[in-house]
Amino acid sequence: MRAFIYTGGSLCTENITEYPEADDICIAADSGYKNAEKLGVKINILVGDFDSLDGASLDGVSKDTELVRVPAEKDFTDTQLAVKIALEKGAKGIVIIGGLGGRLDHTLSNLAILQKIYSGGVRAVMTDGHNRIRYIKNSSDIISRSKFKYLSVIACDEKVKGVEIDGCKYPLKNATLSSLDQYAVSNEILKNCAFVSVKKGGIYIIESCDA
Repeated sequence: MRAFIYTGGSLCTENITEYPEADDICIAADSGYKNAEKLGVKINILVGDFDSLDGASLDGVSKDTELVRVPAEKDFTDTQLAVKIALEKGAKGIVIIGGLGGRLDHTLSNLAILQKIYSGGVRAVMTDGHNRIRYIKNSSDIISRSKFKYLSVIACDEKVKGVEIDGCKYPLKNATLSSLDQYAVSNEILKNCAFVSVKKGGIYIIESCDA
């Protein structure tokens, strides 16, 4: 079972190809409920202080949707709370729709969430249709060619070693990347997919649109 978490912010809906299946659970973090509506997704759980949802939106929530209301003054963001619920429900994978763009503090916080999820043994992806991001550490991933033009690898640690990128315009073999000198940016997938791996350290794998 995967968990789909819908957050607030603008989406490029035509580039979002991740949709839940019958056994998946769908969670909206506050105004993420509106984004789920745009995508035609039925929400199972709505969590937040609901400061970003007006009365009409709340009145329109299905009676089958579980409401988890939290105080406006709290230690965790609505997205963090949604992830916590997903993990407690036993999700084996998490897809976060939204969470990028808009306020930089929220974006950086959400990127850290990808690392937190991964540290618990669960893989996650975050996309708003403009970008799609994964986090891996001491591991590898295969990225299929899609509408996203660019593929970038960003070092999350001071140094990450043994980085390999194959199937792209600018391949890398046993490279060392530094968080202070990011150069594996704006690559392009040439084949049906790209192979990205890192032997030591954590990296973000970021797919981006042309504009």
